[in-house]
Amino acid sequence: MLKRPGIFTAILLLFIVVCRAQDLSYYLPDSITYNPAIPKPKDIIYHEVGEWHVTHDRLVNYMKALAAAAPERIKLETMGFTYEGRPQVLLIITSPKNQQRLEEIRLQHIQLTDPNTSASLNIDNMPIVVYIGHSIHGNESSGANASLLSAYYLAAAQGKQIDELLDNTVILFDPSFNPDGLQRFSTWANQHKSKNLVTDPNDREFNEVWPGGRFNHYWFDLNRDWLPAVHIESQNRLKWFHRWKPNILTDHHEQGSNASFFFQPGVPSRVNPLTPAKNQELTDKLGKFHAAFLDRIGSLYFTKENYDDFYYGKGSTYPDINGAIGILFEQASSRGHAQETANGILKFPFTIKNQFTATLSTLEGAKVLRKEFLQWQRDFYAGAVSKGDAASRQAYVFGDKNDKAKTCHFIQMLLQHQIEVNKIKGWKDAGFDSEAAYAVRMNQPQKLLIRTIFETMHDYKDSLFYDITSWSMPLAFGLPFKQVELAAANFGDKLESISFPIGELTAKSEYGYLFEWDEFYTPRALYELQQEGLLVKVATNPFEMAINETAVKFDYGTIMVPVKFQTLSSEKVFQIMKSVAEKNGIKIYGVQSGNTQVGIDLGSSKFITVTKPSIAMITGTGVNATDAGEVWHLLDQRMNIPSTHLEPAIFNKADLDRYNTLILVSGTYADLNAGKLKNWVQAGGVLILMEEAINWASQNGISSATIKKIDPPVDSTKRLPYNIREQIDGAQQMYGAIFGADVDLTHPLAYGYNEKVVSLFKANKVFMEKNRNPYACPFYYGNNPLQSGWVSRENGNAVKNSAAVLVNSVGSGKVINIADNPNFRAFWLGGMKLFMNAIFFGRIIDVQSARTDD
Repeated sequence: MLKRPGIFTAILLLFIVVCRAQDLSYYLPDSITYNPAIPKPKDIIYHEVGEWHVTHDRLVNYMKALAAAAPERIKLETMGFTYEGRPQVLLIITSPKNQQRLEEIRLQHIQLTDPNTSASLNIDNMPIVVYIGHSIHGNESSGANASLLSAYYLAAAQGKQIDELLDNTVILFDPSFNPDGLQRFSTWANQHKSKNLVTDPNDREFNEVWPGGRFNHYWFDLNRDWLPAVHIESQNRLKWFHRWKPNILTDHHEQGSNASFFFQPGVPSRVNPLTPAKNQELTDKLGKFHAAFLDRIGSLYFTKENYDDFYYGKGSTYPDINGAIGILFEQASSRGHAQETANGILKFPFTIKNQFTATLSTLEGAKVLRKEFLQWQRDFYAGAVSKGDAASRQAYVFGDKNDKAKTCHFIQMLLQHQIEVNKIKGWKDAGFDSEAAYAVRMNQPQKLLIRTIFETMHDYKDSLFYDITSWSMPLAFGLPFKQVELAAANFGDKLESISFPIGELTAKSEYGYLFEWDEFYTPRALYELQQEGLLVKVATNPFEMAINETAVKFDYGTIMVPVKFQTLSSEKVFQIMKSVAEKNGIKIYGVQSGNTQVGIDLGSSKFITVTKPSIAMITGTGVNATDAGEVWHLLDQRMNIPSTHLEPAIFNKADLDRYNTLILVSGTYADLNAGKLKNWVQAGGVLILMEEAINWASQNGISSATIKKIDPPVDSTKRLPYNIREQIDGAQQMYGAIFGADVDLTHPLAYGYNEKVVSLFKANKVFMEKNRNPYACPFYYGNNPLQSGWVSRENGNAVKNSAAVLVNSVGSGKVINIADNPNFRAFWLGGMKLFMNAIFFGRIIDVQSARTDD
């Protein structure tokens, strides 16, 4: 009994330690003096660092205050704005004398990446360029909160040590890679914080509602977007990355709460083979500084485990293919303000301190290893360019004469990565139209980046991966491409930029208008016509007719707008058609007769009226947020088509008659009323299922798909060592590979495709059996479908001869089962036509062709 007051006092003291806000002395080196004229974070954000999760607006306010207070050291740039209109700010931090000649330093530095000029550069006094980036996942916020400390330190620290650092370094300081996600998460964490901190991991503070703060506005993981650069945040950032060509880029993340702190190098066998050995050598050298600094504050850490350097679309790996060193930091996450973990109570200030310490260790390593990093950048780019005529002839040729918009987007991506693209002249190949073909010369500074964009992969050192195993961009875009040798005379003008193609309307018509379905933005054009109230038909058979005395062939999926069937005047219809053609980059033919030379006439019943889609997608708990975001982004950003997002609870009580198309992406749907959904399909609705949603629908009698069983990876009668279990089980995961699906080009789901094989991305174990209806499987995998990537023998066998797309009817409605994700990460443009066809043409599929065996 006498001891109880002591125990209570100890608990109370622990509670006080947990709750007390940490002032700057907890974080900052105590051997440094600080300029009192520089505002401390609390002066601007109104709380101590780590006391609350900083919101993005306050974070930006503080960065602006620092730039105003220390203009001799800091220049603030606005890189651009996010989807939600938040500024992406970048602080350029260096010494006063460097600030006075900042542009001169930049121009000299980027000459290191030019093999024609780099050899003559003197790097003895050249500053190293370091990009410090924070919290690309919004709910991994210790990085962004640590940026408050790092920025203050760099602005206010005084003495020889900081002067020497800033004289030798130009720091590109990005306080928040993902402003929208950070704002969403900080709001969540702060609104659920108690005065008496609750550390129970089950508490609401640590368990965000769907979709959480990890993602950007469209629920995308921006740390997968450095290479495809689909999103505005990535595009804004890449402009500044290539404007400065940093030597080091740090990427501050968080991991599971029971971990410690990770810094690279990662698993040696999982380094991309295109990454030079010198890169890993320098990564290891820099790691010695991280270890020393973390040892100094007593923090635990690990390296060479769990994380890899394979996919170049990540922030810590993209620099590796650009003559720099990318460094991943992973801090155990408190996910709130203080949380119980296997290592005790993990406090938010402690996580911030580790991230801040890693920034200091990076800058110290950069200063000490400055010349070695600069020399490596010079060597990297010099080694990419070879002398001799043979080397200069190697090139990739690409382009699609039927889809200029998609070709345009591909070129835009290449130019964002500083890859030189040329028009082609005087060269002919049966697979290309020379007017629509472009060349990428291999013999240029970005050679390795070109290789990772164009090459397919089949050989791997390891069977475990942190992310996808292949990303061949021409396959993803669905573009014809070929590696060839070109003479110097075949390289035409170098492209500095490319404009979106402008469409055309050939003539005004009092009869009708036609356009083919090949171009990427034809779905956008079609929906705009329907929004204007026009009646639109689609050709289910090909035909040929004379237009201006020239025979023009029209394929399956050709769109017709008959003028006399409209409620609008012919002049108004003409103005609409002209505008739609120009905005969407398509060619629309004005025709004066319905009589064709070959095939169906324009009045044929083979022209079927296209119903305007009214779309809803199920979202919420259990649904894969990134897959749902890809659909949302495609419809909203690319196609200008609205879609309703229904939570299961709302779906279960909503009137579904207002929708004719429902979408279920990968996920689990335990709370969804399956009976109500089935009744809606039976009444004529079109249900689009993707990936694991097929499993749920099949189990609930909505989809007729049968999922193949997979062979076990090992003989269950054998005894195996425990330590190989992770390797064997991990090898059976479908991390993501590219497979070629054979296509029935006459099927409505294949309208607009011109090649008999379409590349699809598979990252799941949904292997559908082909049923006995010969018309129900318009996309299917043959005997050897793998085009690029790693797949285990067992999974590879399951993919073979499976259905990629299966259509089944339920009553008068259709269920379109798509085994894979045709919209993967918003850069799989080659699969998006399939998805849009399901939306527009799913209901015209003949019911008998979708009937399945009982």
